[in-house]
Amino acid sequence: MKFEHLIAINDPLNPLIDPLRRDQLWRGLVLRAEAPKLFVPHLDDCQLSERSAGGVSRRLRYGELVIDDRVTFEPQRQICYLVPAQNDIPESRLTMTIEEPQPEMLFVRFEYDDGQPEAHDAANAMYNDFRCSAYEESDIDTIRIIRQLAETGRFDFPLA
Repeated sequence: MKFEHLIAINDPLNPLIDPLRRDQLWRGLVLRAEAPKLFVPHLDDCQLSERSAGGVSRRLRYGELVIDDRVTFEPQRQICYLVPAQNDIPESRLTMTIEEPQPEMLFVRFEYDDGQPEAHDAANAMYNDFRCSAYEESDIDTIRIIRQLAETGRFDFPLA
């Protein structure tokens, strides 16, 4: 299943949206990778390893289910989550890309790929519709949490 959607971050034509700076948005997306329990309520534990400016390796625990993944950073532009095939889990990928078609008009494009062929997708269309809806709601929550953290000044320190 391949699925993508776009979330508007800043829209100069919509005064109801509190604008975020690109660096605040970036820090929020990195925080989602490095401290996922702030964003994923059903995550029991996250252990980070191999941390660098280019990314981080993680071990996530959801009850008995343990998933190892790698998150890579392309600073101020893109974060990519790669879950390699493991046990009963096929390889999958989530990419979050900051887009700025005009100055200060920010969007985040979320792209999901579960590595399954199109034929498999057709056979599971109803299940995939549910997953797409859940992914979109989770991504909306991610942006909401980033906005809340930005309002508290969490991202107001200079970039290193």
